[in-house]
Amino acid sequence: MTYDYDLFVIGGGSGGVRAARVAAGDSGAKVALAEEDRYGGTCVIRGCVPKKLMVFASGYSETVPAAAEYGWDAQIGSFDWMAFRGKLHAELDRLEAVYRKLLANSGVTTFDARAKLAGPNTVVLSTGEEVTAKTILIATGGRPVVPDVPGADHAITSNDIFHLDELPRKMLIVGGGYIACEFAGVMNGLGVDTHLWYRGTQVLRGFDEEARQLIVDGMAGRGVKISTGLNVASIDKDGGGLIVTGTDGEDHAFDTVLFATGRTPNADNLGLKQAGVEIGSRGEIVVSDLSQTAAPSVYAIGDVTNRVNLTPVAIREGMAFVETVFKDNPTPVDHDLIPTAVFTQPEFGTVGLSEEDAAAQEPIEVYSTSFRPMNVSFIDGAHKVLMKLIVSQKTRVVLGCHIVGEAAGEMIQLAGIAVKMGATKEDFDRVCAVHPTAAEELVTMKTPVRTT
Repeated sequence: MTYDYDLFVIGGGSGGVRAARVAAGDSGAKVALAEEDRYGGTCVIRGCVPKKLMVFASGYSETVPAAAEYGWDAQIGSFDWMAFRGKLHAELDRLEAVYRKLLANSGVTTFDARAKLAGPNTVVLSTGEEVTAKTILIATGGRPVVPDVPGADHAITSNDIFHLDELPRKMLIVGGGYIACEFAGVMNGLGVDTHLWYRGTQVLRGFDEEARQLIVDGMAGRGVKISTGLNVASIDKDGGGLIVTGTDGEDHAFDTVLFATGRTPNADNLGLKQAGVEIGSRGEIVVSDLSQTAAPSVYAIGDVTNRVNLTPVAIREGMAFVETVFKDNPTPVDHDLIPTAVFTQPEFGTVGLSEEDAAAQEPIEVYSTSFRPMNVSFIDGAHKVLMKLIVSQKTRVVLGCHIVGEAAGEMIQLAGIAVKMGATKEDFDRVCAVHPTAAEELVTMKTPVRTT
């Protein structure tokens, strides 16, 4: 059978764009891609990139007072949100244009339209066009979840925060995951009276307990007001503000409420069942280790599969898909030991097992130290660094590495190489320390603080 395209990609985020342009550019495939919104997806347009730029902006509120403590005649004025927002949107426009250019230069045909399946080899566009493809790749990502509580429509999500017309004076962030905690630090650093409510007992569930506690202490020390065991019962408009009734029965006034209560795959209304694609219990597209769905001609990558919801993972899945389908080299994606950074304030970098998960698996040794870093010697406040290694008693392999502090994300990228290679504690010990740095503690901790 003759098809219009060798590959049709649904979704113009990082994973979909990478798969499309590599399949077209490296393999010479005839490729098309459809995106109903902006090219770049969650990461570039409403996630990692704008969030990190906001993290940078918010950090300057600490930089100038710190400079004064070091002897500089320095002072800081008010933050001009609209000036920042204009530059932010200009940068996102630039990056979107880069994505479009990459696709065009690779020979990919693009459709600014919504696409859905009309069969295992047929795509229907919102423009009314119908095209066929030998292989279809779904890379539609995910979206924020808004809880079903009265007045939830008065709140915003992480998609909306980059488009605020003005900064709120007082803000409630609901949730306890990395998105909630990151934005709590950002808004607090920008001068907003920031409150974080989480229904559980401790934020950042699933991460190392010692690291979580240090992050919470650092957030609170910087001014974020954290309440656990508390959730939203309802939200009501009150003039220009909001009245939030908590599950504690109390009413609280805020200017803005941000729900950061999880994400769900964008797998709705794509014609998946009709095409024979299986949907999982959490709304995700079910795939094999080669990213193939139950319909042999249809593949899926990225957050829509709800495997490891990180942009670099989606990109690697896209590359593996091209190897599998267009280079006759079946390539499963290795989802084990993926380094991760959480841009809380303080920052968090982690790879491998938490102490709790490792201890449940086998006997371990824990090497851990927490201290005030040298760069805040003259500065009061909640500034502490954590360096932590989890080591197998039997094999001496480093099972996990956890870093809290400035540039933790940069450090964990490099530490992740060693952990991924299966380095032992003795391999770390053989490395000479770089002094004076915070990271030198990773190679100078000689005695475990506890064994389990």
